Amino acid sequence: MQESIEAIKIGAGILNYNDCYEVLVNDRPVELDSAGLAKVYESYYFLKEFIKDKLIYGINTGFGPMAQYRISANDQKQLQYNLIRSHCSGSGSPIAVINVKALMLARLNTLMRGYSGIHPDAVHLLAELINRDICPVIYEHGGLGASGDLVQLAHLALTLIGEGEVHYKGEILPTADVFAAEKLKPLEVHIREGLSLMNGTSAMCGIGLINLIHAKNLLKLATASSCMIVELVESYDDHFSTELNSVKFHPGQNKIAADMRLFLADSHLVKKREKHLYDAPVIENILKEKVQEYYSIRCVPQILGPVSDTIAYAEQVIVNEINSVSDNPIIDYANKNVFHGGNFHGDYAALEMDKLKIAITKLSMLCERQLNFMLNDKLNGKFPPFVNLGTLGLNLGMQGVQFTATSTTAENQTLSFPMYVHSIPSNNDNQDIVSMGANAALIAQKVILNTYEVIAIELLTIVQAIDYLQAQDKISKKALAYYRQLRAIAPMFELDTIRYKTQLNIVNHLKKLA
Repeated sequence: MQESIEAIKIGAGILNYNDCYEVLVNDRPVELDSAGLAKVYESYYFLKEFIKDKLIYGINTGFGPMAQYRISANDQKQLQYNLIRSHCSGSGSPIAVINVKALMLARLNTLMRGYSGIHPDAVHLLAELINRDICPVIYEHGGLGASGDLVQLAHLALTLIGEGEVHYKGEILPTADVFAAEKLKPLEVHIREGLSLMNGTSAMCGIGLINLIHAKNLLKLATASSCMIVELVESYDDHFSTELNSVKFHPGQNKIAADMRLFLADSHLVKKREKHLYDAPVIENILKEKVQEYYSIRCVPQILGPVSDTIAYAEQVIVNEINSVSDNPIIDYANKNVFHGGNFHGDYAALEMDKLKIAITKLSMLCERQLNFMLNDKLNGKFPPFVNLGTLGLNLGMQGVQFTATSTTAENQTLSFPMYVHSIPSNNDNQDIVSMGANAALIAQKVILNTYEVIAIELLTIVQAIDYLQAQDKISKKALAYYRQLRAIAPMFELDTIRYKTQLNIVNHLKKLA
C-alpha cells in the first residue's frame, strides 16, 4: 500500500523557500492548519459585526478614486462581483501554469494569516484547487503592482466564483465545467471576498518564487560549466583557492570559490602554480603557456559571487513578502480595529526582480564570453576553430549556434532595464506611483529562460571539446557526470546536422534539474 505524502501546513507559521519548493516542484499537497483557520474565522466574524455601523473602504464604499461613493447594504455583495469581473482585463499570453500555482500558494498563505476578513470558504476552495492542479488562466499583461496585482489576481478570484477558464489536465476549459466534474462549489461572496483576493502582491511573488528556483539552478550550471572550462584549458587553481578568496569578505564570492574547489577536487587537469612556476626554474623569456587566464575563466568567483548574493537576498525578500499581509484594509480582530494603508504596494518584490534579472543577465554574459573563448582558436590555442570535430572548411562545428547564444545574450542586456523606476500614474491618479512588480517578475523570467538557451549551447560546446581532447578519464567526476548526461541527449557529432532540436532537448533537461 502506497504511503500518503505528508502535506505542507499553511497557516502554521512561516512558509519557507523549501516548503514552497516542495509544493511547486515535488507536488506536495497543502493542508490548512487548524490554528491558522481559527484566525481566519475570527477575522471574518469580527468584520461581520464591525461593519454594521461603520464606513469601511471597499465594503460599503467604492474602490480607488470611487471610494467617496457610499454603497448601500443591498448592493455590497454585488460590489465585490463587479470588482472581480470588471478587473478581469488581462491580455497577452497566459502565464505558465507553474507560475499560477505559485501565485495561488502565495495568496493562500497570506490569507491564512487571518488579517483579511475573508470567509473561510475561500481558503478551503483555494487549497482544493492547488491540490487538484486546477489553475486559473491568468494573463501576463495588466498588473501595476499597486494596488497589488489587481488584474492577475482578479482572474484568480474569477475562478473561485466559478467563472472564466482554468488549466485542467493539460487543457484550457471553462471553470464551470471543471467545477462540475470535480464536484466543487463556487465561492459565494459574503463581505469582501473580491477585494481580499485581488488586493496584494501574490502574482509578482509567485512568479518570483519560480524565478528563484531557476536562478539557483542556473547559478549551479554556470559554476559547473566554468569549472569544466578551467579543466579543459588546464588552468592554475589559485584563482579559486581559499587563500585568495578569503581576503575578500563577500559571502557569494567565497561560496562560488568553495563550490569550484569541491567540483574540481579530483580533476587531473587543473595545475598547481607552485609546481610549474615557483618550484621549477623558468628559463624561457617568452612563455608558451599562459601565466593567467582570461577574466571569464580567472574571475568566476568575483563575477558569480554577486549573482549568488543577489539570489540569496531576493529569496529573503520574496519569502518575507509571501508571509506578509499584503491587502488593504487590514482586519485586526485582536485590537478590534481596521487599518487602512498600502501593504499591497509591491516595491520590495519589484526591486528584487529587477536586481535578479540584472544578475542573471551578467551570468548569461559570462557564459557567452566563455563560449566565445572556446570557439576562437586564436584565444584558447587548444581547440580547432568553432570546436569543429569534422573537416575544417567543409564542416562548421559550433559556428551557427554561437549566433544564437550571442543574440539571446544581447536580448537579455536590453531586457535588463529596470521596471522598478518605470512607474506610470493610473486610476485617476489615485495610483500615482506604482511598482510594476508583476512586469518586473515576468521580464526577469524571460531573462532566466533565455539564459537556459545560452548555457545549453555552452555546455554542448564543452562536451564537444572533451571529446576532441579525449579527456574523459582526466576530468573531475562531477564534470564526467555532466558529460554523460549531455551525451545521452546529444551524441558527439562531426558532420553538420540540424542543431535546434538538440539545443531544445538540452534546455529541457537543464530545467528539470531545478
